[in-house]
Amino acid sequence: MMQPLIFFTILFSFIATGCNNSPAKQSNSVNMDSNKKVHPVFSKTDTAKVDISNEEWKRSCRQMYNIAREKGTERAFTGKFWDHKEGGTYYCAACGNPLFNSNGKFDSNCGWPSFFEPISKSSIIYAPDNTYGMKRTEVMCGKCRSHLGHVFDDGPPPTGLRYCINSVILDFEKAAEAKEKFDKKQ
Repeated sequence: MMQPLIFFTILFSFIATGCNNSPAKQSNSVNMDSNKKVHPVFSKTDTAKVDISNEEWKRSCRQMYNIAREKGTERAFTGKFWDHKEGGTYYCAACGNPLFNSNGKFDSNCGWPSFFEPISKSSIIYAPDNTYGMKRTEVMCGKCRSHLGHVFDDGPPPTGLRYCINSVILDFEKAAEAKEKFDKKQ
C-alpha cells in the first residue's frame, strides 16, 4: 500500500514543478529567439505558405517544437511576453509572419500573452480543438500552421475575443526598431 503512495507523491511533485528545463527565475528583459536566424523559412517579408516536414521543424526549431508542431502549452506566467508592455509587432517565431500589434494586447491575468485581434484575417487560421474534454478553438499561424494557442470569447471590446498565445512561439520587434529600419531603407 505504501508503494503507490510514494509513486503518486513523486509523480505529483514532478508535475507540480514542471516537465521542462526552463530556469526558475525569469528575466524581465526580452531576448529575441535565436531560431529566426537559423530557421530556413524565417522571413518577415516572404508571405508564401510554408510546407516542410515535421522532421525539418524538429531539426531547426528545437526550442519551440513542442508547442509549434505538437500543440503543447508553456506553463502560465513563465513566458517572456505574458507581462510585456512595449509597443511594436509580434511575429511568429517559426516563420516571421506578423501576428499581432501591441495595441491589441491586454492584461487578461491568465498567465499568457493575450490579444483581442490579430493584425489581419490571414495572419491566423482556426481549427476546432476538443482535446481534454474541452471545446475550444485553436489558433495557428496563417503562414506555417504552427500552433499558437487558443481564442476565447471572454475578451474586451471591440472584438470580445481573447487570443491566448504561447510566448515561445512569438517574436517581437519594437516599434522604434521597425521605424529605424524603414527610415534606413528610404
